[in-house]
Amino acid sequence: MKKKFDIVLFIAVLILILFGLVMIYSASSIWAGYKFHDAFHYVKQQSLFIVIGIVLLLIVSKIDYKNYYKKTNIILGACLLLLILVLIPGIGSIRNGSRSWFGIGSFGIQPSEFAKLGLIIFTSKYLSNSNRFVKDIKKGVLPILLVLLLFFGLVMLQPDLGTGLVIVMSIIAMLFIAGVNMKFFYISGIIGVLGIVVLILIAPYRMDRITSFLNPWSDPLGTGFQIIQSLYAIGPGGLLGMGFLNSRQKHFYLPEPQTDFIFSIISEEFGVLGVIIVSALFLLILYRGIKIALNAKNLFAKYLAFGMIFQMLFQTVMNLMVVIGLIPVTGVTLPFLSYGGSSLLVSMISIGIILNISRNS
Repeated sequence: MKKKFDIVLFIAVLILILFGLVMIYSASSIWAGYKFHDAFHYVKQQSLFIVIGIVLLLIVSKIDYKNYYKKTNIILGACLLLLILVLIPGIGSIRNGSRSWFGIGSFGIQPSEFAKLGLIIFTSKYLSNSNRFVKDIKKGVLPILLVLLLFFGLVMLQPDLGTGLVIVMSIIAMLFIAGVNMKFFYISGIIGVLGIVVLILIAPYRMDRITSFLNPWSDPLGTGFQIIQSLYAIGPGGLLGMGFLNSRQKHFYLPEPQTDFIFSIISEEFGVLGVIIVSALFLLILYRGIKIALNAKNLFAKYLAFGMIFQMLFQTVMNLMVVIGLIPVTGVTLPFLSYGGSSLLVSMISIGIILNISRNS
């Protein structure tokens, strides 16, 4: 007899999404009113994606996760095709300097978000079938690395380093829990550092982000502008914040605060208390996700649940590190809270799959 899905995980996600919608209004109302003459412009679009996302979550939570095992090649092939198509001029559209979107009117779909999901499903199946080979890098790891390198290369052609890093770290984490030889991670770390250096050298704007990260005040009106304004938002928040709708930085100081830097506005308006509550909800989602992974009936379900929950965790940590100035700006959104349809839909589909695993545990 199947259990009901994990209601605690579902409620935690729902609270974050609804709070995110409220904060999108607060963060974007000034800018939306100026640009679109409608303070609710971004709220209306995000609301549509939330409704679609909740419907998808509930549907996916009832689809047996074993179906993804059977359809892995089709899912991975579809994700690969979308990543190729988005690079073709006239099909993919350029936004914020990256050709990573399929534009439909004012809406946009980002195929790299769905690629994260497809790769986790593929890796979960491969590891569950090759568990006895994971100590052998050539037999157990190399095939995954080749597929990962192909996807990472296509994402970097857009270019989108932030999403590329989330994809790579998610798969590396799955290999780690599978028990891959530690020598592989040492070698991968060295190659990764060299690769990042090369990526920085071939794209000067990335070097600008590095220098602005090290000393944002060296170019306060250029490359350092975003991080400086983010810190100006976080600083005055104090214990209880300046109050809902009372952010100063959203008044054309912090660029598009409803996306990557929405956590800055949360910190400014709700202070340390707001930061603690949001962080506690993310930790609760992490705890329930790991618990579901540990209780899963088979290796495929374990890897699948862990991969999805880790991907969301890593993306969350990466976004927060950018917001407080610990790493350079990457363009990665905050799951469930930031404005953005593709990220929200993929996150909710992932939660739906995890809930189905919990239902079958």
